[in-house]
Amino acid sequence: MARLVMKFGGTSVADLDRIRNVAAHVKREVDAGHQVAVVVSAMAGKTNELVALCRGASALHDAREYDAVVASGEQVTSGLLAITLQAMGVDARSWQGWQLPIVTDGAHGAARIQSIDGTRVIEQMEAGRVAVVAGFQGIGPDGRISTLGRGGSDTSAVAIAAAVKADRCDIYTDVDGVYTTDPRIVPKARRLDKVSFEEMLEMASLGSKVLQVRSVELAMVHKVRTFVRSSFEDPNNPKTMPNGDPFGTLICDEDEIVEQEVVTGIAYSKDEAQISIRRVPDQPGVAAAVFGPLADANVNVDMIVQNISADGAETDITFTLPAADYERATAVLNDKKVEIGYKTFEGTTGMCKVSVIGVGMRSHAGVAAQAFKALSDKGINIRAITTSEIKISVLIDEAYTELAVRTLHSVYGLDKA
Repeated sequence: MARLVMKFGGTSVADLDRIRNVAAHVKREVDAGHQVAVVVSAMAGKTNELVALCRGASALHDAREYDAVVASGEQVTSGLLAITLQAMGVDARSWQGWQLPIVTDGAHGAARIQSIDGTRVIEQMEAGRVAVVAGFQGIGPDGRISTLGRGGSDTSAVAIAAAVKADRCDIYTDVDGVYTTDPRIVPKARRLDKVSFEEMLEMASLGSKVLQVRSVELAMVHKVRTFVRSSFEDPNNPKTMPNGDPFGTLICDEDEIVEQEVVTGIAYSKDEAQISIRRVPDQPGVAAAVFGPLADANVNVDMIVQNISADGAETDITFTLPAADYERATAVLNDKKVEIGYKTFEGTTGMCKVSVIGVGMRSHAGVAAQAFKALSDKGINIRAITTSEIKISVLIDEAYTELAVRTLHSVYGLDKA
């Protein structure tokens, strides 16, 4: 007998037929003797509909009331799934985030989980009852419903799995695992049997849409073994791996991965922008003068490159940011031009960040040079580069995204079975 947390996303619960399919997956695990809790998202498209209603009511809506509205989507799904399970003979009860409670900070619309009391869920599990928990929501310090940001149900599921000390957390989605890159761009992309927490964190933060970044952070901190599985496989005849694990991709500690590839995957993120401020006085505090106001304006800065002039008197600062933040960042920097002291401003949108990820890079030289040569041979100009122990990211023109992804996927042998 195992203790499981199962999470189902919006496409998996899009209508009553799919909710019945989800219930069949849950019933299979219950019939196998496992203790089960389920976390659900809102039905596909419902959150967008609720967000649009809030914006239609008022462009400057109260974030607390926004949370009260958008959290209702998960409440509906959790109730419908509990009803469906009961009709199948499975003892089930729906729970909202605040009933557990899932306690968050006060950042309505993008709250972070501070604590979860797993007592009520454990009580349900040990009584043989399935707890169906509404994902994406909790309760803030003001006693009001809070939401965790888009994709927050992943975070809810991993956090609950950690709180109840689950044997594993199964994230059911519309794909059957994590792939070496986007199969829509590279048909030869392969499903990965295992990915380390660190690699998945990089992939999620660099463009992979399979898991929310904060859910991977929590899984890594609490060592929650997490499986990415397809909700569209036959619930009565699921595929398994040779070792008995579910068919999909296991997100786990690096120690569990025996044969580690040098490069695990290629991620990409479109809609990036680049800003350069040139001939800035090179003196202490200049970086804080640039990035402090941007942080205050909630502009998320990524790649940062600084070049100092030959005489050491001036410097150029170049950085990337989401294209959606470009106008706001431009306005902030124009407003702070005198304090910063830069002479010229240059900016452009239509950029893409392509990243090569793999823990095997730590012990292999030449991985970056291989990427740079491959892109050069295809005539792709690199505008900026950042690296870490396990990733290389390059900024290129968005028009070259697919060519760059296919090129790097091939050069590292990821399209070979």
